[in-house]
Amino acid sequence: MESLSGIDFFVRAAETRSFSEAGRALGISSSAVGKSVARLEERLGVRLFHRSTRSITLTAEGTLFLERCRRILCEVEAAELELSETRKAPRGKLRVSLPLVADLVMPTLMAFMRRYPSIELDLDFSDRLVDIIEEGFDAVIRTGEPNDSRLMSRPLGAFKLVVVGSPRYFAEHGTPQVPADLLRHACLLYKFPSTGRLQVWPVNGEGQSDLNLPATLVCNTTEALLYVVRDALGIACVPDFTVRDAIVAGELVTVLDEFNRHQSTFRMLWPSSKHLAPKLRVFIDFMSSELFK
Repeated sequence: MESLSGIDFFVRAAETRSFSEAGRALGISSSAVGKSVARLEERLGVRLFHRSTRSITLTAEGTLFLERCRRILCEVEAAELELSETRKAPRGKLRVSLPLVADLVMPTLMAFMRRYPSIELDLDFSDRLVDIIEEGFDAVIRTGEPNDSRLMSRPLGAFKLVVVGSPRYFAEHGTPQVPADLLRHACLLYKFPSTGRLQVWPVNGEGQSDLNLPATLVCNTTEALLYVVRDALGIACVPDFTVRDAIVAGELVTVLDEFNRHQSTFRMLWPSSKHLAPKLRVFIDFMSSELFK
């Protein structure tokens, strides 16, 4: 048990980059945390932190050890919860990173909150590619194929990008028949917040390079783009789930569908472990069954 407490102290210090902050979180003194880490370093025969008067930073060995320790603590938590009544009523904090698609995920997340009121959700919406293990997330939802052997994954549902405009806009400006026609239209472009990169519209013809679209508006939120689209001031390329209802209602229409080559999948990813904590298990099961229902 002393070894486990030493590991817990080490993980808290690594995450906060401070013995004093770790001590406050654990309810002990900073010197107690420092001494525990020192005993751990002595037992392992390696230095886990570079220390200065102002801060501590992980050594290369400390970074490697941190990943293992997080897995150990997760296994301990899972084992404890499996032996308790909390298996029937999962509880605890669940830290999740999600893409900037609140309109898609929030109804399902609110349903999850009603089903599992004892689970506290800590949500981080971002378009950047987070390091789930290094940054201490329990799970992330992202698009594309997983390429990290340390992670498990489950598909949540597929979507595609579509080019949309209002019937009034197309009545006034004509409907694009081929991708090159977009060069004569008011294009509303999405800019990724974390990189500043413009989203490429997936409607270039076969053997044709990506079009250098004219920009009437550049914006880093899909919601703002759709305000402009609905007011017949231009056309935009957006995920189909953001405009599904508007298309059914006839408020917006898609164009160039036959040239559209985009298809992607939302996936849930989480650190590989033999035993999942009940709070994470029910979250994965709920999101995979309900998100694209």
